[in-house]
Amino acid sequence: MLPNELKKSVELILANQLERPVGISEILPVGGGCINEAFSLQTNIGKYFIKYNSSSAFPGMFEKEAAGLKILADTKTLEIPEVIASVETEKYAYLLLQNIETGVSTRNFWNDFGIKLADLHRNTNDYFGLDHDNYIGSLVQKNNSHPDFLSFFITQRIEPQLKEARNIGAFSQSETRYFDSLFNTLHNIIPVDKPALIHGDLWSGNYMVTPNGSPCLIDPAVYFGHREADIAMTQLFGGFQPEFYHAYNKAWPMEKEWQKRMDIFNLYPLLVHVNLFGGSYARQVLQIIRQF
Repeated sequence: MLPNELKKSVELILANQLERPVGISEILPVGGGCINEAFSLQTNIGKYFIKYNSSSAFPGMFEKEAAGLKILADTKTLEIPEVIASVETEKYAYLLLQNIETGVSTRNFWNDFGIKLADLHRNTNDYFGLDHDNYIGSLVQKNNSHPDFLSFFITQRIEPQLKEARNIGAFSQSETRYFDSLFNTLHNIIPVDKPALIHGDLWSGNYMVTPNGSPCLIDPAVYFGHREADIAMTQLFGGFQPEFYHAYNKAWPMEKEWQKRMDIFNLYPLLVHVNLFGGSYARQVLQIIRQF
């Protein structure tokens, strides 16, 4: 259950923000995550969502997630949970958010999702990366800025995860040579595009349907990257509905043969999964890179 120390902290923060007494009357566990403990909190002023962990487990994780949610919310494209507070005590760290109830998708849900994601991606920057590092899952995500996507993709996405995968014995030295071949051919495969603000971890577990039937993004790993990286991630664990891709391409067409590039972009999240879970993900990575 939620430690009493955190319960009192949440009540105090809400009371200070709203200038009225706040009490938590019900605490219900929320499933779906494998990193942090999560709960919905019923209070006398409404529902909230909290997730917490030991303050030493993943330093700055909730602060970085709060920053990412605010970056996405500021675009006014897709619905994003409001950040109430990100707090770190000597023992615990937690993120307090607006509670989003799960609704039923509307008939136009996937069409709206595709259009709004294209609108999000139109937010651009002078460089690929971000002004701070953050997390993808429980792993630190480096975001040092680069003027071109290929150098960013290689040095900030693939190489750090590949190094860690080598350290845990997921790949042999001979197997890592396939990556060198891939790096040498990327300029012939990935089209040049301007930096796009992307969610960064856009699989089916990181969106919700709101009570009004609209898409809402959660658990971001934001940065300015190649917009096809977000599209690729949507296909990694089952894929979104065809209407989503049709609507996105109608709103902002991707370069031809975009489907053939999805595996390359997904090397990054697959390597993340190698380092988190090992097993079949390493074999999946090898199947992709052996093509090059």
